Amino acid sequence: MTTELRRLRNYIDGEFREAADGRTIDVVNPATGDVYATSPLSGQADVDAAMAAAAAAFPAWRDTTPAERQKALLKIADAFEERAEELIAAESENTGKPLGLTRTEELPPMVDQIRFFAGAARLLEGRSAGEYMEGLTSIIRREPVGVCAQVAPWNYPMMMAVWKFAPALAAGNTVVLKPSDTTPASTVLMAEIIGNIVPKGVFNVVCGDRDTGRAMVEHPVPAMASITGSVRAGMQVAESAAKDVKRVHLELGGKAPVVVFEDTDIAKAVEDISVAGFFNAGQDCTAATRVLVQESIHDEFVTALAKAAADTKTGQPDDEDVLYGPLNNANQLKQVSGFIERLPAHAKVESGGERVGDKGYFYAPTVVSGLKQDDEIIQNEVFGPVITVQSFTDEAQALEWANGVEYALASSVWTKDHARAMRMSKNLDFGCVWINTHIPLVAEMPHGGFKKSGYGKDLSAYGFEDYTRIKHVMTSIEG
Repeated sequence: MTTELRRLRNYIDGEFREAADGRTIDVVNPATGDVYATSPLSGQADVDAAMAAAAAAFPAWRDTTPAERQKALLKIADAFEERAEELIAAESENTGKPLGLTRTEELPPMVDQIRFFAGAARLLEGRSAGEYMEGLTSIIRREPVGVCAQVAPWNYPMMMAVWKFAPALAAGNTVVLKPSDTTPASTVLMAEIIGNIVPKGVFNVVCGDRDTGRAMVEHPVPAMASITGSVRAGMQVAESAAKDVKRVHLELGGKAPVVVFEDTDIAKAVEDISVAGFFNAGQDCTAATRVLVQESIHDEFVTALAKAAADTKTGQPDDEDVLYGPLNNANQLKQVSGFIERLPAHAKVESGGERVGDKGYFYAPTVVSGLKQDDEIIQNEVFGPVITVQSFTDEAQALEWANGVEYALASSVWTKDHARAMRMSKNLDFGCVWINTHIPLVAEMPHGGFKKSGYGKDLSAYGFEDYTRIKHVMTSIEG
């Protein structure tokens, strides 16, 4: 007996649609490795239709008042809460994430972030109007940029969608959003919920692969392209957008240093770092997976971290004892396994280092020590449940090694020395520095990096302003 696959569809101009040419992609549950749905493999005709709908809806949505947009976003937040269990189930099937942790650690922040941007819609800031030249009054207007083409990743499909559509809609833009080809289910459900609240064409979802995303970015309609993804993908988006001078908002990954000094409370640091490194199977651009430990406590720290890894459990979404689920897809499992298989002779696997089971894409919590600064696994993003440990001698060396990668998204410093923490936070070349903690985010504070981690901010008033443009209006007051 065969089970009929669920058919996911695009959401364009207020209605659900198949791809114009009928093509589909199989969608796999990474916890089982089984196909559970099909999703549209959208082509140029689908992208054209979504962009036309967003462009047609833009003037009316642009001209709504901030209060009206706030009201719509608050309704979306309320609706997400009301249908929380449906969203959690879809996200877990998308990703294999534990149901309990998705319920407590992802859905509440998402709802809070939508509500934050609902408030931000009514608090645009700018210079005071005034006479900066005699007889002339200058006014600053903040306006929406227009249609936004947005591409979300597979590690946090729901939350990253929120980070994109919420500020865009709050500012008065219209949206065409593409989820990852491996995780479309929760985004399509979001479209159903949002579509019942905003006018048709304001929020559109187009499913597909890299070619679909490329067609969105290359399309002449959008004024802005936003992507969370790999450096390679970001570079391609920036290159494509440059051809017609689109705005670009890029969040392209990280290799966060976690700098642990000898005066740290080792037990507390290990507990927090292991969770921040293994949560979501390490598939987080800010994950605490590159640890630098002062040499005097290195051996004690590694022993404790290896034990914490051995005590960490991965498994099926309905298992309440697991910290994380599977890697997202077969390619990601191959990538993570490859890093371990290619480790240099001087490296030592202290814990884990292998696939778990033969069904789904699970990988054991892994700790690797004995690494050097130029090793592949130190320089490149693994995006898996693998924590590396290096030993440093002093603050200068710790800072050199921490900054010695191409990514610059997030970092953390662990010390009881306030002056040292302040020096390190000043000199670490990363968009976020945590002190004696790692990974908490709040809607009010910006998230975004430097160097090859991209540019533009998510969350906060800064993230909201990224979706606006500034216009100077000057008028004579002398009649």
